[in-house]
Amino acid sequence: MAENSVRVAKELPVIFGDFTSQESWDCFFSVRGVADYSEWYADWPQLRPAFLSSHLSFPPAAPPREELSILVPACGYSRLSEHLYDEGFRTVTNVDFSKVVVSAMLRRNVKERPLMRWRVMDMTNMQFANGSYDVIIDKGGLDALMEHKIDPRFGTLYLSEVKRLLKAGGKYICLTSAESRVLGLLLSKFRFGWKVDLHSVAQDPSSGITFVLVAEKYIISHVSQIKSFVDEYSVESHGNQVQEVFEALEKENTVRAEYSNGTGKWYSIEELKLGVKGNIRVLEPLRSVCVFLGGTGSSRFFYNSVLFDAIPKEEPFTDQFRVLFFQNMLSFQDVFVSRNGPWGLVRGSNAARVLMVGLDASHSNLSLADVVRDITDFVKELAPMDGKTDVVVTSVDEGLKWRKIVYEVTSALTGTIVVEDVIYKEQSDVPKDSIFRRLYFRRTETIMQSEALLSTKELEIKKVPAVSRTWKKGKSKKFVSPSSSDSHESSGNTKVDHEFLACEFHQGMIAGLLLFSIHSKRHPQLVKTVIIGLGAGLLPMCMRKYIPSLKIEVVELDPVVLKVAKEYFDFAEDERLKVHITDPIKFVREIANSDAEGKNDYFKVDVLIVDVNSSDLSSGLITPEVEFVEEHFLVAAKESLSYKGLLITKLARNFGTGVRTAVHSNLRK
Repeated sequence: MAENSVRVAKELPVIFGDFTSQESWDCFFSVRGVADYSEWYADWPQLRPAFLSSHLSFPPAAPPREELSILVPACGYSRLSEHLYDEGFRTVTNVDFSKVVVSAMLRRNVKERPLMRWRVMDMTNMQFANGSYDVIIDKGGLDALMEHKIDPRFGTLYLSEVKRLLKAGGKYICLTSAESRVLGLLLSKFRFGWKVDLHSVAQDPSSGITFVLVAEKYIISHVSQIKSFVDEYSVESHGNQVQEVFEALEKENTVRAEYSNGTGKWYSIEELKLGVKGNIRVLEPLRSVCVFLGGTGSSRFFYNSVLFDAIPKEEPFTDQFRVLFFQNMLSFQDVFVSRNGPWGLVRGSNAARVLMVGLDASHSNLSLADVVRDITDFVKELAPMDGKTDVVVTSVDEGLKWRKIVYEVTSALTGTIVVEDVIYKEQSDVPKDSIFRRLYFRRTETIMQSEALLSTKELEIKKVPAVSRTWKKGKSKKFVSPSSSDSHESSGNTKVDHEFLACEFHQGMIAGLLLFSIHSKRHPQLVKTVIIGLGAGLLPMCMRKYIPSLKIEVVELDPVVLKVAKEYFDFAEDERLKVHITDPIKFVREIANSDAEGKNDYFKVDVLIVDVNSSDLSSGLITPEVEFVEEHFLVAAKESLSYKGLLITKLARNFGTGVRTAVHSNLRK
């Protein structure tokens, strides 16, 4: 086929049946060859005007065109990156998990475009550092992952990678046919902290329409309306298809309006300088302001922060302005729900003004010095204007005395799963230097999935001097804990104490279910209890021990999680505790439909517990996963319950977001 004759594919190639199979794509690209290719959806002449004038346009402070870092996942044989390179975008990285296509495209471009990079990678698990790219351009990659026969969780994993890899102010540009399942995922996943626009690419009516969603990493915890720039020609020539998209946008903007109505207001430095909260350079006792720090071209990341002006004391403050950096968002959020609240920490800081800054997983590869350099100019703008203010920087750590990673494994569904043993500096209700075993997922390191106490009877502890974790001025230290060789070493066979629950939510749940067990004694059968989400299996193991009237079924999507629970947290099944490896939403829906299938109330659930932490904190929720508080699931959950059955879920939101209002609205329906 001649190089200047380009075919634009009307749809994704349906060949070999499996879009997630590396072998299928290797075979496909081997058969087609480099020369015989077709662009998915649209070619460069159709894309160029909007890309150069709008989509790839950044503020003056941003890097020049040749330095903008661009990632093209699922690149295939597309010439898109070649056109970008020829337009002056020289820092382009192409990713595909087909070795065949990556090798062929590397050979094709190595001489004419020597600076362009090619990598063999899975787009749902890319080996790049957080905040590596200014732009990610997706030309049909998400659509391929969201084919009807493919687990939609792959799309979620991929979008989590997109969010992780983009810098503050970066853009995700997605070319898509906007089928309902794809558009629904896109709109929900880029809800909090993203500015979203939707465009269309003008094409011949017979070719269908290509939509271009541009999501800009915008204001943390802010919910903005989606703007549509779909042109009139697209509406006239593709009426039905465009109308469905418009209806989806209208519905999503209604949801966003609900979130915004309950959202605590966040301010930029520019807004504060304009006086929206008074003169920010003058101390105002009891003032608190939520501030987002960072900006396109002026910093690499965005940061959640809250500013507090303390009540004057008889004795002078030790410092005028102190900045507290929390090493993870979990510690940051805990301050706001603790008994004394943030003002207790403000009083303890002995400073006239305190700025609390929360660091999340996107900052995990940075040292304290890196973070301070990234936002120094913003922090100076918040310093009280008295001509003598010094900014004192302090790090608030997790309070760990010792940490050791015990096991690490990567799952196709969950990503990297980590098991670690830790000792806290301060402990209560347990013997000194007790070891806790924790489970967390790399994609959301700020959320601890499970935490268990290891039985001291089975442990032999060898103590060596512990390493101080105090931050010293001028020293660049990573936000990591000391290795096991620096503090403690454990030996012997470890055993998890299933009588101890570290999670307060689980403790409260057990207490409530003990009361419910009084009601359960009136049942001739065991009380059917379904728990969505296994984690380390600590909750169902404790429930089985303390509440013998329960027959427990756990629904877990990922078999690797079950394997980790059994091998590292002593989880075990028996006649009263079973695990189903399946889609939990489908599982609940099938129980809800049992009436329509002529089945009796025996198949219903007496207690339904949702114990799933969010895989995407930009949804506004820490727990549960957003799908479990949406109307379609709550309706199915209600219909799955027996008469007087219980639905129990933990609702924890990101500080400053109004998601609680919307969730409560769904629960009342």
